[in-house]
Amino acid sequence: MMQNKQTGSFFNFNPSSNYRIEIKHHIIFWSVYFLFNTIRWGSYYHDYWYSLKANLLGFPIHMTLCYFNIYYLMPRLIYRKKFILYTACIILAIYVMVLIKFYLTYFLISTNVWPEGPEETTTLSFNYIIQMMLGELYVVSFVTAIKITADWLREHKRAADLEKVQLETELRFLRTQVSPHFFFNTLNNIYSLSIEQSKKTPETILKLSELMRYLLYETKQRKQSLSKEILCLQNYLDLERIRYGDSLKIKMNISGDIEGKKIPPMLLLSFIENCFKHGANKNIDGVRIDMDFDVQGDFLYFKVANTMPKECHREHSGDQAGGIGIKNVKKRLALGYKKHEYDLNIYEKDNRFIVELKIKVG
Repeated sequence: MMQNKQTGSFFNFNPSSNYRIEIKHHIIFWSVYFLFNTIRWGSYYHDYWYSLKANLLGFPIHMTLCYFNIYYLMPRLIYRKKFILYTACIILAIYVMVLIKFYLTYFLISTNVWPEGPEETTTLSFNYIIQMMLGELYVVSFVTAIKITADWLREHKRAADLEKVQLETELRFLRTQVSPHFFFNTLNNIYSLSIEQSKKTPETILKLSELMRYLLYETKQRKQSLSKEILCLQNYLDLERIRYGDSLKIKMNISGDIEGKKIPPMLLLSFIENCFKHGANKNIDGVRIDMDFDVQGDFLYFKVANTMPKECHREHSGDQAGGIGIKNVKKRLALGYKKHEYDLNIYEKDNRFIVELKIKVG
């Protein structure tokens, strides 16, 4: 019934912190059981003194047998699927304990070792042995049931905690997968602006700094405010405007109340990155990106569409649409939300690549 104390990991993961049966629990359990048994048999015998003596003698036997079973026989036999050997050992152990109880009772308390029996018992009869073995089996079964229940609860919690840790770890990893090419391209643009001594250089550095600060410090939580996410997207788009100049046309519409709404950090950024990776980067002529944020109740209806060159049509077909970035988003949604809490549609229409996402933000 007692479990060794486990050390927390890097994530302070300690699945045995609950459902650990400590020494005080053993003491309380056996004390209550002893008191109940003493009163019960004292009332039956109409002799509480005899009941007290009998239980003082019998309970060490009960405890020895129970702990022998749950800490020795079960780990070595039951958990190794040696069921026949376990059955033989537990029956033998109970029989030995009955013999010990008989002789201790006979010499220390009373020669009538079974006062509740059908007749006075002064010898080791077959009927006495069977009845006492059944009584001991009841005690062993009761304690074993408690042990198994505590083990199951602890294992269930351990599995749930481990799943939670793995989920958090994977979500953190997925949130960090912003394309490094974006930062390299932006730094190259800043370098070019600095050579030209452009007045846009300080503003560009500031926007890149704000974006990097957000990615480093504001994305540690599972959910971030929708307003901050939109601001992050705006900084990202402003930096991309410097790169593409007048060939890039961006339209953003926001409707509904976005205050107090939360969304996984950097989730929408993957869709915007996808617009440049499979749209702007491959268009010789101008490219247009349209974004809509519509909050209705507890749900955000997000839509982004970008023009795409004809040669890219086949690349976006089927499950491969959008590449790694979209796969990242799909996995994050599956890990962080229930099926009825989001809906993602990706399709092509009129030479445009379109992403529609309905997600719970309330």
